[in-house]
Amino acid sequence: MIYLKKIDQSLSKLTHTGSFAKRYEALKKETLSHPHVVAFLKENSSSISEEMMEKSLMDLYEFTTQVHDCSECESLAQCKNMMKGYIPKLGLQGNRIELFYERCEKKIKEDSRKDREKLIQSLYIPSDILKATLAEIDIDTPEKLKAVDAADAFIDDYMSGKKPKGLYFHGSFGVGKTYLLGAIANDLADKRISSLLVYVPDFLREIKSSIGDNTLNEKLEYVKKASVLMLDDIGAETMTSWARDEVLGPILQHRMADQLPTFFTSNFDFKQLENHLTYSQRGEKEEVKAARLMERIRTLSVPYLLNGKNKRN
Repeated sequence: MIYLKKIDQSLSKLTHTGSFAKRYEALKKETLSHPHVVAFLKENSSSISEEMMEKSLMDLYEFTTQVHDCSECESLAQCKNMMKGYIPKLGLQGNRIELFYERCEKKIKEDSRKDREKLIQSLYIPSDILKATLAEIDIDTPEKLKAVDAADAFIDDYMSGKKPKGLYFHGSFGVGKTYLLGAIANDLADKRISSLLVYVPDFLREIKSSIGDNTLNEKLEYVKKASVLMLDDIGAETMTSWARDEVLGPILQHRMADQLPTFFTSNFDFKQLENHLTYSQRGEKEEVKAARLMERIRTLSVPYLLNGKNKRN
């Protein structure tokens, strides 16, 4: 350890000064009089001999240099210890006093946050959305209350082993549809359930470019098989027959067959979305193909209106 090397170097220098014994005794006295060391020795007085203290002096010294009042640290970044987020502890191991390190509360919370973030994967979703929680949703309309209640009910049913339908949140711009998806993803992550959030317009653009680099099938499979899939802003894209029939269609068909939870947000309700899907980029009217995709969306999800103030204004 770094501190062991430092004390060895210090002791080596002291030897050359001719006052090694005197300085060593001073260092020993300082170390053994440290309040935390005194408390440990007193607690284990029946098991610790003078010889054990001598053999373990370097560990005890390192302990005194690393033990700090963690309440003084406002964040993990301000940790004063050599290993940020780890606090020194003393214990007995055979005939030695053992020094070991444990994670502090802030480190445990930070690790938990990172683990949770790993469970929420996203494609083109703003990072702040991934910090949302259902408890923080601003419920300003009866419709929004129904949507949040439905989200809570979905999580309860899913955790109890049922196979509930996903939810289809529709409404005007800025009412919190994407934020609600992020909140559901976060609450699922707290329960160790992974999810994938996808912003549909950008995803379709990436899928189109994937034809040239031979990663199309790999990306489609990734989305098809997500434990919980959330498709954000479906209908915002300029729809092509290929995107509707060769991308969205197979994804939703697979998820419908395997009963995998699928969420959607859109500015359109079901009827408006079907009309959007009916007309291709070239103006062709393809009612049957649009109806086929809508049947999958209806099978996978229950619609809920989100209204209220535009939070972006």
